Amino acid sequence: MEINPKKIKVIAFDADDTLWTNEPYFREAEQQVAQLLTDYETKNKIHQELYKIEIDNLGYYGYGVKGFILSMIELALDISNEQISPLVLSKILEIGKDMLGKPIELLDGVKEVLDFLHGDFKLIVATKGDLLDQERKLEKSGLLDYFHHVEVMSDKKEADYMKIIKHLEIEPSELLMVGNSLRSDVLPLLAIGAAAVHVPYHTTWMHEQVSESEDPKEFYKTLHQLVELKNYFS
Repeated sequence: MEINPKKIKVIAFDADDTLWTNEPYFREAEQQVAQLLTDYETKNKIHQELYKIEIDNLGYYGYGVKGFILSMIELALDISNEQISPLVLSKILEIGKDMLGKPIELLDGVKEVLDFLHGDFKLIVATKGDLLDQERKLEKSGLLDYFHHVEVMSDKKEADYMKIIKHLEIEPSELLMVGNSLRSDVLPLLAIGAAAVHVPYHTTWMHEQVSESEDPKEFYKTLHQLVELKNYFS
């Protein structure tokens, strides 16, 4: 759907890898865990098995660091045939705690764009992940005052976005979603008649990627950097 600035009332921003750095911390943790487990398997096989476990566990733990930590522990137990030492499990827990304690690194142009849009539009955060972790990151980011509403979602499917639209008492066409994931931040919005802007991040979790045949490029805008969003509302 084309962006009609005169019709948009609410602009929703994804958080991780749209407002601040996130995915590189997961990739770094994967490398650290693979190094810990090289006595049992190759690093490539460890990465593959961890991804499978993460996907299998989404229904139990949802998205976010805590579910990732539990998946890493399950991986260690499985790949070692439950022979992994308590010391290695302790190191995996420390890797997870380190992820939760990472500083918030805002991406380029975030404050500039929020300053520009704030006051003219209702700005909200629509993100998924662990509630406590996302609340912590928002608090540490210094961005909380820009947002009218913060929604930490268990998933980002069409029905999840429709709940937000109902809560905000707007029409789908009055919502613009801005995010880095085609699967979570673009495709569901197009399906319900809302507008979406894709701001790619340099690394994307495999689960969030879409194939060429799934990508309706002509129906959404892609920006090289977030600050370009100002051009649509100038």
